[in-house]
Amino acid sequence: MSNLTTDEIANLFSSASDNVAMINKLAAISSLTDAQKARMERNVLHLERMKTIKTVNEETNEETDTSIWTTEDFTAIDAAITLGKTKYW
Repeated sequence: MSNLTTDEIANLFSSASDNVAMINKLAAISSLTDAQKARMERNVLHLERMKTIKTVNEETNEETDTSIWTTEDFTAIDAAITLGKTKYW
């Protein structure tokens, strides 16, 4: 795996809005089915994993301790993660 370009990082961050929207849509349902809860959990887990993406050392091709994220605002993502967890746990 190589390091992501600035555009790839921006696209990855932008795509997270789909997960946020799905979590918010499901959270608005008063009584979730087991399938909807599972879908909610998958979206939450995806967002949590996205937040942990690290850069890769070009020489060793190993993950570093440095996040790919720089100035992105995770407010909506964090809120969706918190909300989602209240709905499937």
